[in-house]
Amino acid sequence: MTKPVVAGVDGSPSSLHAVEAASHEAAVRGAQLRLVHAFGRSSSHLPAGGPPWNPAGTGVRELLDGTLAAAERRARGVAPEVDITRDVTVGEPLTVLEIASRSASLVVVGSRGLGAFSSLLLGSTSGHLAAHGRCPVLVVRGRPRPAGPVLLAVDDSSASEEAVRFAFTEASLRGADLTALHVCRPGSPDVYDGPADPPFVTYDETHLREHAGRVLDTALAGREERHPDVTVVRRPVVGRVRHTLIDASADAQLLVVGARGRGGFRGLLLGSVSQAVLHHAQCPVAVVRHRGEGPGTAEGGEGDHP
Repeated sequence: MTKPVVAGVDGSPSSLHAVEAASHEAAVRGAQLRLVHAFGRSSSHLPAGGPPWNPAGTGVRELLDGTLAAAERRARGVAPEVDITRDVTVGEPLTVLEIASRSASLVVVGSRGLGAFSSLLLGSTSGHLAAHGRCPVLVVRGRPRPAGPVLLAVDDSSASEEAVRFAFTEASLRGADLTALHVCRPGSPDVYDGPADPPFVTYDETHLREHAGRVLDTALAGREERHPDVTVVRRPVVGRVRHTLIDASADAQLLVVGARGRGGFRGLLLGSVSQAVLHHAQCPVAVVRHRGEGPGTAEGGEGDHP
């Protein structure tokens, strides 16, 4: 049986957009949609009159019912056939979503929210969810281009295998092309073993692009045969990672990135690049964590340098 798709709900416009995206994802997967609302003692958006940790308190139950009912209406407007459940949980939202991800195929959240959700994917919390989530996390932001491709940020390590697999599956489910992008940064340790980016070194851009092309070939090997319905475009690029990803996202319906890796994507969603992508990507972003790493081992990396 397909695991459910989980949507984080707080009643904000951003979370309602996330609910719509989650409903579509559940429909194409043939999965159940689980609407999750979490609140704790610090939830500033709960009304006065009852303890905020007690759903039976005055005004609280009505607020929660209204929030979840509105979310369900938005979901059914997208995919009326999807089976929907509601879940109100006491707890810190990141912890609740982390726990929910253990039995989900996908967690979908907005990029902005209310109360305890307001910083859900900003700052260090983005790294927390990417590092500790047990399934891919879809952050709904920007303006997706329905006719655009799924954009895959390809890494040159085994940690990106899950991201590659997820991107091919998404492209197949969406009936979209897949653009596989690898950015080779001048001074990358993969192609240069000397001091970091010394001013007197002249880089052979042709050599760097050839290296990026080999990385793409290795990462995609065997995947195209398994997904003959997906048209793949390879994009070996020389440049800065964050700028390249943000620019490329303008024409995409989804950007897929791995949460760990080496080379130009090291620490992609745990450092400076993560902030750039989550704040400035022009389409939704799917974060796929490497399953081979324990939740407590993911650490911030270098990101790309300005």
